[in-house]
Amino acid sequence: MNDCVIIVDNSNIWIEGMKHSAKIKKMVSVDGKDPCDFSWRIDFGKLLNRVSEGKTIRKAILVGSRPPQNDSLWNTAANQGFEVIVHDRNSENKEKAVDTELVAQGVELICTTEPATLKILSGDSDFMPLVKIANTYGWETEMWAFPNAFHISGNMATSVGRVQPLDSIFGEIGYTR
Repeated sequence: MNDCVIIVDNSNIWIEGMKHSAKIKKMVSVDGKDPCDFSWRIDFGKLLNRVSEGKTIRKAILVGSRPPQNDSLWNTAANQGFEVIVHDRNSENKEKAVDTELVAQGVELICTTEPATLKILSGDSDFMPLVKIANTYGWETEMWAFPNAFHISGNMATSVGRVQPLDSIFGEIGYTR
């Protein structure tokens, strides 16, 4: 299949990328949680280029939570080729509707277009219904995620046709500021 659809759970990739960067820099935890390198950023253009692997990108969707008003994150992602969908956080500042939005967008594409390769950038098992529908409709399925975001023998990893750990392309998809 020469076309691909790329869907990205921004929080999953960003948070796990910050953890991976911290691990590389040998940062230590101060609160018992995995340390994060808050200077690490995703380069959205390079991410799309690398993940597409030369396939024609039919659609690239990035979903996340609303950042502060002065944050240029979403404009940057849109300028690099993503359709950006942003949801407000709930009253407890928790992210809501991101995974379901990605599943809904993915199902719509799967059911209304010819089969292609679906590249899910997240290790979250909330995407299992999307993977099952894609497989049923003859789509190739791939999961691109940082290794600590999924278990290699878990449902998500064993249900897709290909697992691509993002740590193997880490230096190509982000930068520190």
